[in-house]
Amino acid sequence: MNNWLAWALTAVIGYLLGSISTGILYSRSMGRDIRTQGSKNSGATNMTRVHGLKSGALTFLGDFVKGVLAAVIGKLLGGQTGAIIGGTAAVIGHTWPVFFDFKGGKGVATCMGVGMFTFPMFGVGAIAIGAAVMLISRYVSLGSMIGMAVFGIAMTIRYGFWPLGLWACALAGLVIWRHRTNIQRLLSHTEHKMGEHTDK
Repeated sequence: MNNWLAWALTAVIGYLLGSISTGILYSRSMGRDIRTQGSKNSGATNMTRVHGLKSGALTFLGDFVKGVLAAVIGKLLGGQTGAIIGGTAAVIGHTWPVFFDFKGGKGVATCMGVGMFTFPMFGVGAIAIGAAVMLISRYVSLGSMIGMAVFGIAMTIRYGFWPLGLWACALAGLVIWRHRTNIQRLLSHTEHKMGEHTDK
């Protein structure tokens, strides 16, 4: 299999894996679509606020694992470039899932999985910094955005802007853009903090 074919196949597999939304499937198993509850986002934070810590943890785990799995398959089919392509496609699938009307989550957990597998040192570092910001500020959204920004900046410093820095910054930019309503709430001091419950 030539590289271009392998990378194309990796992109398709990664996108389809990413489109399997843990939060939507799990919430539907409980009789409601999480996209109609709380902040109407399908990610782990909203699942935690609406359905509790266990539901949020399972959602995070599922979204994280599919990022890792897409990158692993990409690595097997097309090397490190394949891992990056597959992982990126999974993030896109998670954000705009073909199985759920292209209405998905913000991509944080899936990005974490991709970053952890493709560039472990930078992935772990970004997660650690993001987690520290979350614990200090009690804002999950702020920690998520800062963690991804750190990943993009660190990758650019280490590998240069083209192509790896651009890739990492693009992932960070996507996550930050998906948090644009959270940014507005942070600025207006109306953003929910960790531990606050959202009515169903």
